[in-house]
Order: sequence, then structure tokens, then C-alpha cells
Amino acid sequence: MSTTPDPLRLTSFSHGGGCGCKIAPGVLADLLRHQAPGVLPPQLLVGIETSDDAAVWQLNDEQALIATTDFFMPIVDDAYDFGRIAATNAISDVYAMGGTPILALAIVAMPINRLPADTIERILAGGQAVCRDAGIPIAGGHTIDSVEPIYGLVVLGLVHPRKLKRNSAAQAGDALILSKPIGVGVLSAALKKGALDAAGYARMIEVTTQLNRPGATLAQNDGVHALTDVTGFGLLGHARELANGAQLTARIDWARVPLIEQAVGLCQAGHVTGASARNWAGIGAQIRLGATLPNHAQALLTDPQTSGGLLIACAPTEVGPVLDTLRGQGFAQAAQIGHLQARTEPALAIEVV
Repeated sequence: MSTTPDPLRLTSFSHGGGCGCKIAPGVLADLLRHQAPGVLPPQLLVGIETSDDAAVWQLNDEQALIATTDFFMPIVDDAYDFGRIAATNAISDVYAMGGTPILALAIVAMPINRLPADTIERILAGGQAVCRDAGIPIAGGHTIDSVEPIYGLVVLGLVHPRKLKRNSAAQAGDALILSKPIGVGVLSAALKKGALDAAGYARMIEVTTQLNRPGATLAQNDGVHALTDVTGFGLLGHARELANGAQLTARIDWARVPLIEQAVGLCQAGHVTGASARNWAGIGAQIRLGATLPNHAQALLTDPQTSGGLLIACAPTEVGPVLDTLRGQGFAQAAQIGHLQARTEPALAIEVV
């Protein structure tokens, strides 16, 4: 957290914050259902067919280009932290494909007559700091005057075509590993109501500004079959995409799911985002929750994560090496949270026990 607080609350400008701004999965599916298929050249290795994290275009036998974009309204009031979180979140999609980022373009929409220039400058500086940390330039971008502050990036990356990690290539028997704890949405809801203390805020910033660099390392492991990152649709939403992509069922052990330390207490106190309920409305028909789960489990499992962790499907023999890679790069709460199995019920994507 920067030492000089903003004199205004950035979150007061936005009707939603972070990846909780995403259009709900059910609504999005309805919007896209009747769209005519576009041009599908053979070089397009990954498009919209499995709701993957980025598009991928094969350049040659050794290189494929990853292209993604992410942007949202403020999730925190500190301008510098907002810029850092938004940039970290956008770059994550490249890592989630197993790639290495090479450059970014800035997406900047600001209420110019309502936000002080130095606040906007600090948002941009936060994004620039993260890009420097990732080793990439912000090589351009686009700006508009808007009603709400919006910041994000277009990010390009490279991956070897044979090392590309899709969200649809998991195999029956694969272990499921989550690299970061969940609960960011709950903490952001508490922050907006003035109920998040300094320690909780510091932990929230630590989680949301940690780059998912291990994705590029994990791509070199042939026993890692599928990758995605957990963002606005929550753990269940993104695990559902992974399971549906491979026509498998994910079995998740609630007791093993890593949680941000204050998330349970804040959730029980009623600090839950509206996106959590919208997420459940869009995916709940494909989810079975165990009867013994605590009351707060559904809200946390559907909690929208901003700049969340990697969800990894790997062969059981690779659980140790994958966890060693994650923990060795600073992901201390990385954990195996379940496994994937053959789908015996057509509509069952996830079972949580």
C-alpha cells in the first residue's frame, strides 16, 4: 500500500469493482448463444470455443502469439494499488496459457472532470510498476473520458505451440491444484463498507498483486495437462469451465481449499458481493454441494476473485513437483484441492464434499 492515501474514494465512482464487474456467466452465455461463428483460420489455436483465458495464434513451428485483454473499475481506493491490481490481473491470462508476456497496451477510461490528474497518474504508475516487474513495456494504448474509472491492459505473450496449456485438456484422474487462496471479493466488499482492517487490506493487496509467473514454468511439465486462472466467476465458475472443456467432473474437497485469513469471518458477517449470487445463478445447475458444508461455503466458492490464482490439472505423479514450483516462487498456500474424474452424470460438472 502506498504511503499517501487518496483524498477521495475511488470505489465510490464505480457500481462494481475488480473482476466482480464481469457479466454473470449465465447472462454472458445468453448474449453469445446466437452469435454467428466467425472466421476460423487454422492458425487460430485457441478462440472462444472453451471460454479459455486468451486467444492463441500460431506464428511458426516454434512460436505462438497469446493475446488477451482485461480491464475493470476500482476495487480499492488507493490509486496506485488499483493500477497494480488491474495490471497483475491482465498479465495473468498469458501465464495461464503457459506463456511469457512480451508487451502490453494500456486501456484507460477516466472521468477527467471528476478525478484529479495526480490520481489518474498514480493509477498509471501502478500499472507501469507491475509491467516493469513482469519485464514488459507498456508500448501504447487508448484513452477515453468516461463516467467511471476503468483501467486495464491488452497483453501479448509467446508460447511454444506444443507447450500451450488450454483449459480444456484435463484428463480423468488429474489432481486439481490451486495456487492462491480465495476470498478477495469478500475482502473487497468489507473494504467498501469500512469493515476491513489494515492487516486485511495488506493481505488483499499481497494476493492480488502477486504475478502468476509459475504458469510459464509449469508449461514445461508435460504432466501438467490444463491451466486456467480463477477470476470473476469464482473458483466454482472457472473449475466448471475446466471440467466442461474436458467433459469430466471435478470433485473438490472444501477442507483443502485455501482461504485468505479473514475471509470466513467477514463472509459470516455478511460481507458478500452481489457477483457471488449472480455466479451461482449461472452455474448452480451443474454443481452439487455436500450436505455437511458450512453455510458460508457457497458464497466463498462463488466469490469473484480479482487477480486470482492458477487452477492446475496435472497427473497425480506431478503433484509434488507442481507444489514445489509454486511454493518455491512464493505461493505459500498452494494446495491440492481435489481431482477430476470421468463424468457419470451428464449435467454434473463439480461435486464439492
